[in-house]
Amino acid sequence: MPDKHKPIIGVIGASQPSPEGLRMAETVGREIAMRGAVLVCGGLGGVMEAAAKGAVEAGGEVIGILPGPDKMSANPYVTLAIPTNMGHARNVVIAHTAEALIAVEGEYGTLSEAAIACKLCKPVFVLPGGPQIAGTVSVASPESAVALAFESLKL
Repeated sequence: MPDKHKPIIGVIGASQPSPEGLRMAETVGREIAMRGAVLVCGGLGGVMEAAAKGAVEAGGEVIGILPGPDKMSANPYVTLAIPTNMGHARNVVIAHTAEALIAVEGEYGTLSEAAIACKLCKPVFVLPGGPQIAGTVSVASPESAVALAFESLKL
């Protein structure tokens, strides 16, 4: 029986990114979908919405792990909304769900997701403007971030 497991790549980042952050996030999402993986994110706006848009426009799937109780709060590109009613604690769920994470800009929420992923020994690739912490890998472009994330999966 063939393995039907699709890799799950997390995209974390700013809720109010720069125009460059939006561009990088959309490219990351598109690249993830084109390689056949599922994108997981926090399901709201900013980097999350831009990455989801890129993924869906490339035919991909997007899981949104939402902080509140209502799946209707998800951005319009989320294909599977999971309301948690956990607030920021949902960051732990995102870090556990993703097999590798890519950070696009961001502040404390992004930092917490990256730190949790590092604690779980999961690879975190950080684009310019993202949180720089021990255990993460800085990358120069969205394409290299996705390529390295897939290499790290050891498929």
